[in-house]
Amino acid sequence: MNQTLTAIHGIAVGHAQDEESLTGCTVVLLPDGTTCGVDVRGGGPGTRETDLLDPSAMVQHVHAICLAGGSAFGLAAATGVMAWLHERGIGFDTGSARVPIVPAAVLFDLGMGARDRWPDEAMGRAACAVASTAPVPEGTIGAGTGASVGKIFGMAAATKSGVGSAALQLPGGVSIAALAVTNAFGDVRREDGTILAGARQDDGGFVDTAAFLRSEQARVMFGGLNTTLAVVGTDATLDKAGCRKLAQMAQDALARTIRPIHTPFDGDIVFAVATNARPAPHMTMLGSAAADVLAAAIMRSVTTATAAGGLPAIRDLPQHT
Repeated sequence: MNQTLTAIHGIAVGHAQDEESLTGCTVVLLPDGTTCGVDVRGGGPGTRETDLLDPSAMVQHVHAICLAGGSAFGLAAATGVMAWLHERGIGFDTGSARVPIVPAAVLFDLGMGARDRWPDEAMGRAACAVASTAPVPEGTIGAGTGASVGKIFGMAAATKSGVGSAALQLPGGVSIAALAVTNAFGDVRREDGTILAGARQDDGGFVDTAAFLRSEQARVMFGGLNTTLAVVGTDATLDKAGCRKLAQMAQDALARTIRPIHTPFDGDIVFAVATNARPAPHMTMLGSAAADVLAAAIMRSVTTATAAGGLPAIRDLPQHT
């Protein structure tokens, strides 16, 4: 059974990556009539076409979402997504041409591999070409190729993370799902508060970043290479304002699972998309479920990751073997 973002009928996901430079992009292709909202919380976001998601903006529907590494350079991948969609006659009809609407967001992974290579137009096209409605491949792939968590003591002490996805169905048949690319300054924690992945000690255990920041020895030694990106999807019927509220409620998942979060070093962004195939339950129910499913996706982004760039994944550490 599909328990990933593509459990939402009509949504397809594709990954492309450069395994040598350790960066990549993930594209979410959306069915006709999909609405979208966004919630930006982090202090260092990199985005494209997010202003048009404001409920007051004219355009009502989006055609794809692009998530990429490469910091601001990686926004070029969205150009490839637009070109791929345009060639297939997909886009907002301006009367002169169809213009694909592709909101995009990037994370900073330039310190993982080659610092002079990043997702580009060709990589955006490649991700579209392999997009599928099959269960989403997870781990060290796509936009998660260069992702890591726990960076207060620098990259050498971080833990590898990647892409994770999860889905659930609400009473009445409405589905809610999420995809997360976790690339955080802070640590990822389980529901009981224990650290699942984060800044590593010499013995393979984890430093408690939040606790360390409250100590007399506290100083932020390293702040770059961050940002957690997410897409929450549902087949419920929501306008752009409803999607924005869904994104806001889903953002709670980051606060529940990553500590500290929304720092000046993180550009945390959650998109919410609705395919408008079913009547929507009350937003209280839908938003609560969105936070739960996104929290599960964040957990999977570290449990499915594999080592890369000299960083171990949690499966490689002594307490997890």
